[in-house]
Amino acid sequence: MELYLYIALFAPLVGSLFSALFTATPKSSITGYVASGLLFTSFVSSAILLNYVMGGHTVHVEMMTWMATGDLYIPFGFVVDQVSVVMMMVVTIVSTVVHVYSIGYMDHDKGFNRFFAWLSAFVFSMMVLVMSDNFAGLFIGWEGVGLCSWGLIGFWYHKESATWAANEAFIMNRIADLGMLIGIFLIYWNVGSLQYDVVFAEVGNLQPVIITWIGIFLFIGAMGKSAQFPLHTWLADAMEGPTPVSALIHAATMVTAGVYLVVRANPIYDLIPNVGIFIASLGAFVALFAASMALVNRDMKRIIAYSTLSQLGYMFVAAGLGAYWVALFHLMAHAFFKALLFLGAGNVMHAMHDELDPFKMGGLRKVMKGTFVMMTLASVALAGIYPFAGFFSKDLILEVGFVEHHYVIYTVLLLTAGLTAFYSFRLVALIFHGEERYKLFGIHPHEAYKFMLVAMSPLLVLAIIAGSFKMTYYQLVINLLPSTQYHVHSATTFWIMTIGTQLFVILAILFAYKKYSNWNSVPDGTSKMEKSFGYKLLWNQYYIPKIYDEVFSKPYLELSKIAWKQIDLKIVDATVDAIANAIYKTGENTRDIQNGNLSSMLRWMVVGLVVLMTLAVAFNVGYNVFGA
Repeated sequence: MELYLYIALFAPLVGSLFSALFTATPKSSITGYVASGLLFTSFVSSAILLNYVMGGHTVHVEMMTWMATGDLYIPFGFVVDQVSVVMMMVVTIVSTVVHVYSIGYMDHDKGFNRFFAWLSAFVFSMMVLVMSDNFAGLFIGWEGVGLCSWGLIGFWYHKESATWAANEAFIMNRIADLGMLIGIFLIYWNVGSLQYDVVFAEVGNLQPVIITWIGIFLFIGAMGKSAQFPLHTWLADAMEGPTPVSALIHAATMVTAGVYLVVRANPIYDLIPNVGIFIASLGAFVALFAASMALVNRDMKRIIAYSTLSQLGYMFVAAGLGAYWVALFHLMAHAFFKALLFLGAGNVMHAMHDELDPFKMGGLRKVMKGTFVMMTLASVALAGIYPFAGFFSKDLILEVGFVEHHYVIYTVLLLTAGLTAFYSFRLVALIFHGEERYKLFGIHPHEAYKFMLVAMSPLLVLAIIAGSFKMTYYQLVINLLPSTQYHVHSATTFWIMTIGTQLFVILAILFAYKKYSNWNSVPDGTSKMEKSFGYKLLWNQYYIPKIYDEVFSKPYLELSKIAWKQIDLKIVDATVDAIANAIYKTGENTRDIQNGNLSSMLRWMVVGLVVLMTLAVAFNVGYNVFGA
């Protein structure tokens, strides 16, 4: 089984290195085929490992020693257990689909080869993150996906908006990663190891205040990677990258790494329930907060990004309340239908010549039937309609909130479910229904390549049936995660909740269709609604980016200018320049020594001899006087 572990881990790296060989050459389709084939190989190996782990086994290898100094020992160790194998399957399934899809999506892009080099490198980093058996290895993968996301968000570096978004994502994640690094340092200082098994066995012996601080700092890292408030602004801006990047990184893998960290560190968070309540409360707030911004946005990809942010809030609610297996289940189910939504949006974007405003579309179901069906069904899954995957995972989180008596959290999540259904089908209605408004802009849309639709079909199937794997998944992960079942004890209450939630969501869908399915104009900002305070508040993201710009960015820029002019130029540069000038002038004044004139050189020889004799005499006198 160790061989399959190494294949699953390193196949994406081989694909990345192979594609990197061609980055300076014109587009070569072979890079896409090889990278996709190697990702499929990784998926097959992960599936074989899943079958092995379901038999009650784990695979644990130590490839080599990384650090061994004093009491610090960190190996390059990897583990395939009940939690990591779930993440491996999610990563490899979505990655394989995205790689094959990208062959068509990036077909005419000059950076085709470079794109696959970055994309496969990202998958390798993500596999390192989820498969490592220690916090240091997890951190290596953590930083690797951060680097690769920077390269992929800013892939079209000729666009200033893309490079700005890439830098924003990178910097904001580095801020959060400092917190995570402090948490890892605290673990080592107090436990003496970073190996998961050692840390989780010993953490119960630490003082409660130490455990609390470890949990807080680790969660700060999770907040950045999973874009939780107030470190959330980068996620929507990251939509500047190619759409396959959004499907892979910002829907299914990297942004869920924060949830994975909390799930993996569950023995720590079980000891600090107060921190868990904070995590759940923040998650509920973010779920509603992000959903509200999606209500008015007019950028197709940003709407789906806000939806991702909202669903990450759901996952943190479950993890914060101790329902780790529920959080991981929703992570898995969400990955499938959200990646499908992003890829469908990529089809629409290509068909509409990169137009992202759904108000400029309409009636596309006539020319994009396949994409219409897939995005509609993905939206049904996102809304949580029975029997789609979202129903089994998202409604389960609502049950967790109710069973644990956190009724405020439950109410917030229920309201968010209605908003999710509304904005999801607002998007579907505006894109695929109503009048063909795109004709006003001279656009002639077309369906994506058939093989791209075929590549998307596994995600469609999983978005429909993934919920049926619930009990199989549960039996798998309870070997590592707390096995609490969350059931409303009263059957009457359960059915009222379930049917009530379904009716609420269906009414939200019908309302969205009634309002937007026959839309026949493009808003120009003059309507009463668009001028209202509430609309402007949501449109401007609660003015949080503006606040960050005024409170942090501009003062930091001014401080940087002062440091540059007053410290760098007048002190640092001036000191270096003074030393250089002194040496230069010394050389200028002493160059006559080597002017080639015999009489002049003899004079300097005499001067040198006198100096040496004087030093020799002074040395002897000093030694006789003081040496004795």
